[in-house]
Amino acid sequence: MRADRLLSLLMLLQTKGKVTASFVASELEISERTARRDLEALMMSGVPIYSQPGRGGGWQLIGDATTDLTGLSSNEATAMFLAVGPLLGDDPSLRSGLLKLLSALPEPFRVEAQAATDAIKVDDAGWGRLGPSKKPAFLDELTTAVVGGKQVDLTYTDREGNQSQRVVHPLGLVTKRGVWYLVSNTPKGIRTFRLSRVSGIKELDAPVERPSDFDLEAEWERIVSEMETRRMPVRVTATIRPDLVGPMRWIFGRHVRSLDDGDDSRLLVEVRSQSALTMAAQIAGFGNGIELVDAPDAVVKQLRRITTELHRMYGIDPDEPTNT
Repeated sequence: MRADRLLSLLMLLQTKGKVTASFVASELEISERTARRDLEALMMSGVPIYSQPGRGGGWQLIGDATTDLTGLSSNEATAMFLAVGPLLGDDPSLRSGLLKLLSALPEPFRVEAQAATDAIKVDDAGWGRLGPSKKPAFLDELTTAVVGGKQVDLTYTDREGNQSQRVVHPLGLVTKRGVWYLVSNTPKGIRTFRLSRVSGIKELDAPVERPSDFDLEAEWERIVSEMETRRMPVRVTATIRPDLVGPMRWIFGRHVRSLDDGDDSRLLVEVRSQSALTMAAQIAGFGNGIELVDAPDAVVKQLRRITTELHRMYGIDPDEPTNT
C-alpha cells in the first residue's frame, strides 16, 4: 500500500468512524477492489480495525475511536509509523498528513511514534551496483534499539575480516539499494556499520547518547559525500559547452555537478573519477567541448599520452582540420 493512501485511509477511519469499501474507493479515487485490499492490508499489519458484514456494516477502528487513535497500542503505533516514515520522501503533503496523524495519537505514544518515523531512511541511489535484496539478520533487533533509544553490543566483522565487539549508540538505519547500514554514535564519533557484517547483537539497558543536533537525513548526506570522495578521489574543474550537459551526465552520472554559470557559451562543472587514467579516457572523447580549468598533473599526463598514441596509431596530423 502506498504511504499516502495509508495515511488517507487512517484519517478516514479516524474522522468517519465507520467506512465502507465503496466510500473509501470514492474518497481516494481508487477501485473498490483496491480499497478492500488496502483495508485488509491495514488490518493484517496490526492496526486495530475490524469489518462488520451485512447491511449497515463497514470497517472501523476498535473502540469507535473518532477524535484520536486510542485504538492503537504503543507497539502498533510504532510499527505503523516505522512503515510509513521511509516512504514519505520530500512530499510535503504526506509529511503534513503524518504530523496530523501524530497529533491524533494519545500523548504516551507520540515519542516512540516520532522516533519510528525518523528511524529509517531509504536512499534510492546505489554505489554503482545493486545490493542483495534479502532482509539482513538483526534488522528487527536494531530497529527496536533505534526506536527504543537503547545501546547495543555488536559482534562485527570489518572489511578485512577482523571480528570485534563494539558497544554503540544506534541513531538510525539506512537502506541504499538493498544494502542496509546502521548509523551509530561511538566514542570515536558517528560511524556506519553494514548490517551484513553484523553477526551478533545484545541490547543493553543503557540509553543512547544522541547528539542534540543529529539529523539522520543530513548525517547520511555527509557520510555519502565522504564515501564518494574516497571512491572517486580524482577531481577536475572544467568548462563545457551547454549541449554537453546531457552526455556528461550520462558518462559521469552523479559524479559531475554544476558549479556556476560560465560565460554565455560555457558552463563550469566539477567532475570526479576513480583514477587519472579513467578520468582522461572519459573526457578525451569530448574534444574541445570540455576545457580543464584545474587538473592534477597525472590527468594532464594521461591526456597527453592518449593524444600521442592516437596520432601515432592513425597518422593524424594535429594541425590538419577534421570534419565534425
